[in-house]
Amino acid sequence: MDISQYLPRFLQGLGLSLQITVVSVLAGFVLGLLLALMTMSRTRWLTWPGIAIVELGRGTPALVMLYIVYFGLPAVQIMLDNTIAAMIALTTTTGAYAAEMIRAGLQSVPRGQVEAAHALGLEPRTVLGRVVIPQGMRSAIPSLMGLAIQMFQATSLAYSIAVPELMSAAYQVGNATFQYLTVFLFAGLIYAAVSVPTTWATVWIERRMNRNYA
Repeated sequence: MDISQYLPRFLQGLGLSLQITVVSVLAGFVLGLLLALMTMSRTRWLTWPGIAIVELGRGTPALVMLYIVYFGLPAVQIMLDNTIAAMIALTTTTGAYAAEMIRAGLQSVPRGQVEAAHALGLEPRTVLGRVVIPQGMRSAIPSLMGLAIQMFQATSLAYSIAVPELMSAAYQVGNATFQYLTVFLFAGLIYAAVSVPTTWATVWIERRMNRNYA
């Protein structure tokens, strides 16, 4: 079997997987920041909904979230394209996990710096935006990069709702050739070719940041 003849199909699926990953991760990080701020709020009507969303998002498997968005929402007259549904579901999952990582990063900011900013007469909103969030997000970067890798791998679940991503392309090629072992090993190598270098980059960035902090 000459698998190279199917390479364009694999690359097309990889392109869609990366597109879903980028949208889901970027939107998920923004959602995660908002949820982190909600859970840290002293206002109960913000704190408890934030905690509930985070815990439900972390406790619900990504595949179940995909099914809820794609198959469940039509029950309330919300019809979504399968690719859009995958992006929304993975954004929700990303946001829930990112919220805890970002919250830990925000809480790692030295209390003395926050008190010093308040002593200088800065407003709480300015302290949050200029002191806490920049440093907290910097501390959370390695963990968030690891989460991004996991979400890239999680895009393989989208084939279950007929999204033509990498796993779906592999399944179609397998059906056409009946060489499932070869096809899925090749798909696994493609996933690894993206994930492994990104993991190395994450480790390098984490070491570099630790050295800078030291």
